[in-house]
Amino acid sequence: MQTWRLDSTRQTLVLAARRERLPEVVYWGAPLPAGEDLDTIARGHAIDVTGGMLDENPDLSICPEAVRSFPGQPGLILRDEDSSPLLPKFCFEKADEAESELELHYADAALKIGYVASFAIDSETHIITAQARLTASRPVHLHWLAAPVFPGPQNSGEMIDFTGRWCGEFKTATTAWSAGMRFRENRTGRTGHEHFPGLIVPCTGATNTQGEAYAFHYGWSGGHKMIAEELPDGRRQIQFGHAARMETEAATEFRSSPLYASYSGVGINGCATAFQRHLRDRIVQFPNPDRPRPVHYNCWEAVYFDHNLPVLKDIATRAASLGAERFVLDDGWFGQRDDDTTSLSDWEVDPRKYPDGLGPLIDHVHGQGMSFGIWFEPEMINPESDVYRKNPHWALGAEDQILGRQQKALNMALPEVREFIFDRMAKILRDHEIDYIKWDHNRVLPMPDAAQTRGSYALIDALREVFPAVEIESCASGGGRIDFGILSRTHRVWLSDSNDALERLRIQHNAALFLPTVVTGSHVGPRHCHTSGRVHDISFRAWVAAQRHMGFEMDPRELDTREEAVLKEVTSWFKHNRDWMHKADILRLDSPDPAVIAEQQQATDGSRFVVFAGAAGTSDQIAPRPLKLTRLDAERTYRVRLVNRASTSGLSRGTPILKGEDIEVSGAWLMSQGLTLPCPMPCTMWVLEGERL
Repeated sequence: MQTWRLDSTRQTLVLAARRERLPEVVYWGAPLPAGEDLDTIARGHAIDVTGGMLDENPDLSICPEAVRSFPGQPGLILRDEDSSPLLPKFCFEKADEAESELELHYADAALKIGYVASFAIDSETHIITAQARLTASRPVHLHWLAAPVFPGPQNSGEMIDFTGRWCGEFKTATTAWSAGMRFRENRTGRTGHEHFPGLIVPCTGATNTQGEAYAFHYGWSGGHKMIAEELPDGRRQIQFGHAARMETEAATEFRSSPLYASYSGVGINGCATAFQRHLRDRIVQFPNPDRPRPVHYNCWEAVYFDHNLPVLKDIATRAASLGAERFVLDDGWFGQRDDDTTSLSDWEVDPRKYPDGLGPLIDHVHGQGMSFGIWFEPEMINPESDVYRKNPHWALGAEDQILGRQQKALNMALPEVREFIFDRMAKILRDHEIDYIKWDHNRVLPMPDAAQTRGSYALIDALREVFPAVEIESCASGGGRIDFGILSRTHRVWLSDSNDALERLRIQHNAALFLPTVVTGSHVGPRHCHTSGRVHDISFRAWVAAQRHMGFEMDPRELDTREEAVLKEVTSWFKHNRDWMHKADILRLDSPDPAVIAEQQQATDGSRFVVFAGAAGTSDQIAPRPLKLTRLDAERTYRVRLVNRASTSGLSRGTPILKGEDIEVSGAWLMSQGLTLPCPMPCTMWVLEGERL
């Protein structure tokens, strides 16, 4: 028996292999003692054999092998140069071990195919990163390669994955475990609103704040496949990898993307904060990590394609007076771009709208104390464009393909395409003082192709190398390309094209299972929401935006005196708290009222917190139920203040204590009894600050 283990203070992972075979995960959970006998752990993991089964259970290994009688989805599907199936039988070669890292090498000597699995566990973020690599002595065709396979817990009744749509991202889908397979595949060529590459498996009785849970995220932007399978013998496996058949060319080496995995013994929040910390502290590379995240102003929902320099200057002046620190010029500044039918890839300033170039606007923005950002959609092209007319072969897919937003995708696998786009973008960045790009991607691809994603990565990497101080926001019709792969190259995500605060409240709540505050853009939208038709009060819109990386995206000329005052007040609050909030954990609270969506953002040292409790609808009961907090020191005393008690409406006629004064209470009381809040109107937010005394 061969055994290996990886440990952090929150979890232990044990792998074991019989004879020379690929190993399987025989334990993953709460930390085991240092002296635990791993051979016994491996033997104790084995299940019995009974009638109707093989004489020995096939291994549920890190890459289940069809050639070894495995009855479920294999971890590898491969064909030779002549398209004949290849069924490798991997045998152990060597193990490279280091502190918190393990790399296992296997090979099929007859077929001359190698397999390498790497594991690393982060002692601070408590994320396990696993990746698979396949090598061959001659070009072979890959159909499917899973990242190293993990078992699904036996004491779980259901799994939670994610679906959604444009302006309705990050919806949860709960599926019961049963014999057979939960199969999800995103073949749109980008991460997608519909299939976020994540999975949460809560054990029986787990909630946000208590119980055991397991979670996974696949860090790849080009479309993925997820398999959660219960075998006939009751064992469960979880596989993630690129969408099948994405590698269109034979090659001698293939890699999965990293699979990020986490175990928690303190509820789903334990997995969520592990992902948040790992993304913030290990993956995103901020050009200036000590710089406070600037309050954005984006002009899109103010002017759309109607760019008028005096109007934009006026808007910039008003935005700065409200507290904006960065002005982002959105779509419409280039080519003949008066609507979405033309000019994508013609990345030259439109002389009709900007006869003196972008300089006068940028100078004005800088004069208001704001930095300047600009919109690009580099991977796309309109058939109605100068570049397409000269180079129609640069477009990806068939000539008669269905267009999306009147556009096609460029073939990013072609070096000449990447070089052309790089040159056009680099000229804009060199000629102007620009420190931010909103990088959009407004259509799905005509077919999945891993080379397209690698080409896009290469373009971003090349630009970042030459312009290391420029930050990049990942936007794809809003939240259509959000994953740890794109975020290793970008610094912010546009979570949704919806600026409806009610929609945003839910979207942000669910996205916090993976994303920290510091990368999650959230803007105060127009009074009359352009995507939903709803009208929300400025206070609700502002506080929902202040939950994440705050910005504005409306015409500030529409604001009345009260709205201006409220927006300035909330923006000031955000600025005074952003330094600690952007390093805080987002803890989803177990609200006893389904109409209330609540979270607790807590400093990593536990010294302070802020609670956002949003009334997403009308409660079934008359009075609000107490809201229990989490992860406080039961023995310590906390001072709690209702920040926006002045927002109390006529619906609240009583005298709950927080309505009139701050309180000092124990952590035990806050976690066991909870806070009783004033009665809220639907679509309002209560904000509470807490400080450990």
